[in-house]
Amino acid sequence: MAIERRQPAFQADPLPIGRINESFTTGLGITSQGGNTVEAMSALAIDLRRTTGYIVADRQGRLVGKVECPMYGTAPDVPDALSVKSGLFSRRRRLVPADTIDQIDGTSGVIGLRVDRENIRSFL
Repeated sequence: MAIERRQPAFQADPLPIGRINESFTTGLGITSQGGNTVEAMSALAIDLRRTTGYIVADRQGRLVGKVECPMYGTAPDVPDALSVKSGLFSRRRRLVPADTIDQIDGTSGVIGLRVDRENIRSFL
C-alpha cells in the first residue's frame, strides 16, 4: 500500500534573509514613512531629574551605587550632578557630575560613567 503525500494548501514564500527590518535600520537621521526620523541622542537628553533609583556603574562596569537625588548648582531647574548612595545601610554618598555620565539606559535603569569609581568624590 502506497502512502500519498499531499501538498499543503498554503505555502508561504521564504523571506529574503537580512531584509526583514531593513527599512527600520537604514541609518540615523533618515526620514522614513510619514516624516518620522531617527536621530542620535545624547546621554544627557534624558532628564536627570527622573533618574532617582537608577543604578550607576563606572566605566569598567563596577557598581557605584543608586541615584538618591539630583543635585543643583548653576541653574535651579537643571541638575549639575547626581547624589549616588552606595551600600544598603551606608551613609556614604558620591557626587557624580553630569559631565562624567557616558550613557543612560532608561529601559533598564542603568547609568554608565566614563570614569572609574575611584575618581568620584565622596561626601557626607
